Amino acid sequence: MYSHLFTLLLLFFYFPPAKPDLSSDRAALLAFRDYVRGRTLIWNGTDTCSWEGIQCVADRVTSLRLPADGLTGNIPSNTLGNLTQLRDLSLRGNSLTGNLPSDLGSCTQLQRLFLQDNRFSGQIPVRLFLLNNLVRLDLSRNNLSGEISPWFGNLTKLRTLYLERNQLSGSIPDLNLGLRYFNVSYNRLSGSIPKGLRNFGSDAFQGNSLCGSPLASCPDSGNKLSGGAIAGIVIASVIGLVLIIIVVLIFFRKYRRTTRSGPEFEIPSNQPVDMGENGGGINGFPAEKAANGVEKIRNTNGLVFLGNGLSVFDLEELLRASAEVLGKGTCGTTYKAMVGEGVEVVVKRLRNVCVYEREFLEEVARLGGMVHENLASIRAYYYGRDEKLLIYDCLPMGNLSSLLHRDRGAGRAPLSWQVRGRIALGAARGIEYLHSHGPNVSHGNIKSSNILLTNSCDAQVTEFGIVQLVSVTSAPKHSGYCAPEARGSYTVSQKADVYSFGVVLLELLTAKAPTCALSNEEEMELPRWVESVVQERGAIDVFDLELLRHDDIEEQVVLLLHLALLCTSKHPKRRPSMAEVTRQIEHIFGLGLPEYEPQPNQIEDGSWPLVTSSS
Repeated sequence: MYSHLFTLLLLFFYFPPAKPDLSSDRAALLAFRDYVRGRTLIWNGTDTCSWEGIQCVADRVTSLRLPADGLTGNIPSNTLGNLTQLRDLSLRGNSLTGNLPSDLGSCTQLQRLFLQDNRFSGQIPVRLFLLNNLVRLDLSRNNLSGEISPWFGNLTKLRTLYLERNQLSGSIPDLNLGLRYFNVSYNRLSGSIPKGLRNFGSDAFQGNSLCGSPLASCPDSGNKLSGGAIAGIVIASVIGLVLIIIVVLIFFRKYRRTTRSGPEFEIPSNQPVDMGENGGGINGFPAEKAANGVEKIRNTNGLVFLGNGLSVFDLEELLRASAEVLGKGTCGTTYKAMVGEGVEVVVKRLRNVCVYEREFLEEVARLGGMVHENLASIRAYYYGRDEKLLIYDCLPMGNLSSLLHRDRGAGRAPLSWQVRGRIALGAARGIEYLHSHGPNVSHGNIKSSNILLTNSCDAQVTEFGIVQLVSVTSAPKHSGYCAPEARGSYTVSQKADVYSFGVVLLELLTAKAPTCALSNEEEMELPRWVESVVQERGAIDVFDLELLRHDDIEEQVVLLLHLALLCTSKHPKRRPSMAEVTRQIEHIFGLGLPEYEPQPNQIEDGSWPLVTSSS
């Protein structure tokens, strides 16, 4: 250990930091340009601080950001290492090769270093461990090799360390740092995960030969099972699985006979069917027609209640109730109906259902079993030959879309920042809960009108999963919520859910619709509109005027805007998971600003002019 320390001290004194000025910074940048070619490296003119990607403070270059600029080649010595006042360096998403520039160790003011998504190779230079002001370091998705040095422990201010998808080998040292974000997945690491890193999720370690929490326990060499014992366990497991399958099949056969067992009754075809005050059907939709000219619907047994909900009304009461159309969407039409003793429910009349009855019943039962305080669970359903209905409880405050976009006159009570945060966090937790059921479980239709609100403005996400029951060939035109990769075939995924939720966050911040009408009568999607306004005029011009009335929330508003733009990235891999989104919203609104660390491998590395220099 002392030999390593001696080496670091020797390197520091052998390469002492010079005392350059802006002219020497200019010379270093021009030398860098001569070796590394890219689309925007057309640096000319006498004002170095006005060059593309350059920012200065007190006539010194403090920031160099050239993300995804098509840079190629090696970074030579005596170029970037001479920018001794550099605080931010982002060269992510290029095609740079060779070793990492070791003389970056001279940039002792460096706080944020983003070199991910390049082709750097070789070991991590020892001199990088001189950067004791470093807060965020991302070297992921390169070809770096060698071991993870214990000298990372010297970087005492480091809060984010991403080393995933390299060729690193050996064990992970116990770094004893206050890291908030950490990932070494998909390397060649082995051994036990140190205790100091076991608070991170399994995603941070997968793709290696590692063991210990949060992964599987490390094997105990003294308690190995014999071959006969292993064979016995396998045989017993197979027999148990077969028995479970048989029991499940018997159960579903009985269940199917039960749901089909009730008799039918008839309503004369000349009676109105409008679910209005004259009763009959749902807002004019026709019921099932028989050959003898009468309309048939199932009796009360056809309306199936889920969970522990009481059957306070039957199908006939529902179909004769007065109703109000709430909206028409991707999956069908939504109504609000008054049934029984003043009970209000929301009825979703599905259209273009593309699954058979058995699959429909199984899927609805599964969705109904997802119970969370931020989900509006399915209360009951009806499956007929021509009509399929889902019934939900009606919440008193309506949905978020109405709250944001309707009745914004002078008499409207402003929507406070705390209420917006409560809504954002509740919705995020509900969606995160859905995603926790597996990588293939997604909502598929997240939008502000599908976020319902209680009297205390707690959010409940509704209509989750039902988009997979209907046939939707393409995304609705100008919907504004659909992720770019899902628009051709309207495929659903968790990353597409994150994009849609990011649009909802932007609605909360701007109070604008998901598609914005421009002065030339064209429409622009909300994320792209926000990006254009931020680049041209600054972040202040995108926020809802109601937010500007609040004091001391500027940093929080900016951080939530960062998160929303991250979620609505055009590239799915750059979007965070809903678990990460939830944690970051919790930090912004609940745990305080100092605890919040944006994901540096996904945000624009500070290239958005959103955060003031004081941040």
